[in-house]
Amino acid sequence: MFDFILRPLRRNFGVDKSFYAAIDDMFGFVPNNIELYKVALIHKSASVELEDGSHINNERLEFLGDAVIESVTSDYLFIEFPDRDEGFLTQLRSKMVSRQSLNRIASAIGLDKHVISNAAGNSTQKHIFGDAFEAMMGAIYLDQGYDFVNRLLINKIFARYLSLDDVLQSETDFKSRLIEWCQKNRYSIEFRTETDRTASSSRPIFHSVVYVDGIAVGHGHGDSKKAAEQNAAFSVSQTAPTTITDENSAAILDRIDKLAN
Repeated sequence: MFDFILRPLRRNFGVDKSFYAAIDDMFGFVPNNIELYKVALIHKSASVELEDGSHINNERLEFLGDAVIESVTSDYLFIEFPDRDEGFLTQLRSKMVSRQSLNRIASAIGLDKHVISNAAGNSTQKHIFGDAFEAMMGAIYLDQGYDFVNRLLINKIFARYLSLDDVLQSETDFKSRLIEWCQKNRYSIEFRTETDRTASSSRPIFHSVVYVDGIAVGHGHGDSKKAAEQNAAFSVSQTAPTTITDENSAAILDRIDKLAN
């Protein structure tokens, strides 16, 4: 009710005015509990250590935000596609909430400029902004409630920064496409995936290598075995950024031949 009064006051005065302004610019509202949003911006690499040895970072908010985004997206797709089956809805939701999609949204709204991180050069660097976006949705959920974050995601963020037509046409299941391609061309394929020993035990990172006819042709990292294998499959052909088709089969064959020789 008093947002029109509080917004200019919080944006322009006080020690936290830069935080209030950042949230207002990105999402169009003034937070109640600004401390939640501060934490949402702290990547684990820049964790704040407390006297009791515990650390403050955005991992817990990221966990919560991931669930909130998935729930809102499920609601949205259930209403948007009343005649489509569970398989279609599940696949489309997976594309909408993928790390690539959330990274793009985070950059589009300017969130990447506010994330606090010391992870430069780390193998998970490319996930940081999408993780922060999830953490921010967790903070908004705690601060404003589910109905608010539902409207924000659907009416402002998805509507402005996510094209359903583009998502429907995109290809994200690179592993399945690569397996199909190998079967069609009579090649054997194997994914060898293990935990990265340099990663922390609390949040493991997986490394996957894909072998075609016994030759290592692709590598990938991810925060799950599935993600690592998808990234390894994606890396197989740099000439096919969205899908593996008959048209770019020659490029893949050339790459395999070079590695074999």
